[in-house]
Amino acid sequence: MKLVWKFNFVLLVIFLLGYVIAGFVSHRVLQNNAREEIVQNARLMMEAALASRSYTNTQIKPLLEAQLKYTFLPQTVPAYAATEVFNDLRKTHSDYGYKEATLNPTNPRDRAADWEADIVHGFRNAPETKELVGERDTPGGRSLYLARPIQITNGACLVCHSTPDAAPRTMLDLYGPANGFGWKMNEVIGAQVVSVPMSVPIERAGETFKTFMIALTAIFFAAFVILNASLHFMVIRPVTKLAKVADQVSLGNFEAGEFKVRGKDEISVLSEALGRMKTSLVQAMKMLET
Repeated sequence: MKLVWKFNFVLLVIFLLGYVIAGFVSHRVLQNNAREEIVQNARLMMEAALASRSYTNTQIKPLLEAQLKYTFLPQTVPAYAATEVFNDLRKTHSDYGYKEATLNPTNPRDRAADWEADIVHGFRNAPETKELVGERDTPGGRSLYLARPIQITNGACLVCHSTPDAAPRTMLDLYGPANGFGWKMNEVIGAQVVSVPMSVPIERAGETFKTFMIALTAIFFAAFVILNASLHFMVIRPVTKLAKVADQVSLGNFEAGEFKVRGKDEISVLSEALGRMKTSLVQAMKMLET
């Protein structure tokens, strides 16, 4: 096998190994970064919901307390306010979602779906868990959800949700006495669930990965051409020239040419050594002739 083929074989093996390792590592890093970006977006949405709840509870509800004696205003309920804010968001970003999923809600729209109920039971079975992150398939594609437990930590909540007899009459007139009661202090009654689509960040990571791999392939191809050209002009051609002269000298043709290679590298040292060997051989042949 020629030297150039051996060199190219080793170079190809090194490239393939590096290509696979670089592809695996970069793909994993890009996918992890994309998922982390999605989680951060979900946490931002969750904090926005908490801010909306806090604003409603501290600034809106106190202003309407007098009116609540005559009619129940769901707009004063923090959970209702946060849900309405994100319902407006869904008008332009339909794949995003927020829900205060409750096992026994006052408002029927807050009733937990099966997968949301599983999350609530997960919080109930593991009270130390403060946040859950997972993925699920939706009609619009893969979606990431972030959930936090809704736990009764304020006794004021039980005024409306302990028993129908204790609840405001105006609330019963609006929602009836069948749902949203029986809650207990420190009980996990539901979960705040934020849903964020994964398609855009994942697709962006995929495009970045493709661009990186194409660039890596182009770099290797350029390096392959440059290294082969360098090998040809710096090694193969000088060695081939020396080999032809040496072959002719070995057949007794001392006029075949000189072993001359410019430079100070190993090949030039070899050419000088072959030149001295040729001179010694010519002198030896002259001595034998005499």
